[in-house]
Amino acid sequence: MTSRADRVEARLGDRDAGQLLVTNLVNLRYLTGFTGSNGMCLLGAGVRRFITDFRYVTQARAQVHGFEVEPGPQDFLEALREGWPPGQLRMGFEDDHLTVRRHARLRDLLPETVELVLAGGLVEAERAVKEPGEIEAIRAASALADAALEAVLARGLVGRTEREVARALEEEMRDRGAEPSFATIVASGAHGARPHAVARDEPITPDTLVTIDWGAVLAGYCSDCTRTFATGSLTEAQREIYQTVERAQGASLEAVKAGAAGRELDAVARDLITDAGHGEHFGHGLGHGVGLQVHESPRLARTSVDVLRQGNVVTVEPGVYVEGVGGVRIEDLVVVGEAGCEVLSSLPKTLRIVA
Repeated sequence: MTSRADRVEARLGDRDAGQLLVTNLVNLRYLTGFTGSNGMCLLGAGVRRFITDFRYVTQARAQVHGFEVEPGPQDFLEALREGWPPGQLRMGFEDDHLTVRRHARLRDLLPETVELVLAGGLVEAERAVKEPGEIEAIRAASALADAALEAVLARGLVGRTEREVARALEEEMRDRGAEPSFATIVASGAHGARPHAVARDEPITPDTLVTIDWGAVLAGYCSDCTRTFATGSLTEAQREIYQTVERAQGASLEAVKAGAAGRELDAVARDLITDAGHGEHFGHGLGHGVGLQVHESPRLARTSVDVLRQGNVVTVEPGVYVEGVGGVRIEDLVVVGEAGCEVLSSLPKTLRIVA
């Protein structure tokens, strides 16, 4: 099996580049295994340079494989002034990550024989298809997050503040050896009409909807899941919203498979929700990739140009958000297969009452 660095190197021809400078720390971890906060690497034909500062040299020598570890100077980019082959070279850089100031500094210190070319997204394209070990790590993060939520729900929701529930869920994940993959969303009642609501110091009341969106990071890999619960009796409008989202989510899951276009999958849910009279109440995309980051490629959205590949891990999360009434989002994390998908989220999706 070729290494990750070898596979990324094979993509350099897409940008007509001979080498790639990787400065994004997430991409650096993916390629080298390094988990520190300062480093960069160069890869190309016969080139595997990893550079970090004094603080991380020992750590890098333990973590980094397949690259030659170099202690960098105090002025970090100065390490790139030397070590270039004779003749002209096109070096790709991550233009979606490198700042204008650091780009200018890089241009000043590189020899004139090295031309800088845009190469953002090359590593991310490789990261989008997960290896079996990565899928197992995401599966473990998802299972831990699900168990943490069940433990919190066992203590009830009514009377606790949104912030209290969010904090309890994050503490539960930490107690189990993980970290939250993003700030936990707990939104009850009308507050649930905000897709990215911030948990408040407001008590959760009986007879309403509560949306909880949470995830865990375990061994570097993220999970992401959303469930919406009832705290008692619901109005007909609230129940209708839930049933609409449940149908849309189920139909979307059935359509997920390798070869499906992100925009087509989005349309499956969007058309169903629109037919139910809630088109204007579903304003975000259907889903996104998850891995070392909680939001990465591919995207499932109206504007997406991505086509799903076997080994992608994506969310499927339609929602309906009605001002003054509340919101419902149901989100699963799934592994894309050749003829369908495997759902990693284990919690039931039928409307559940948690008092």
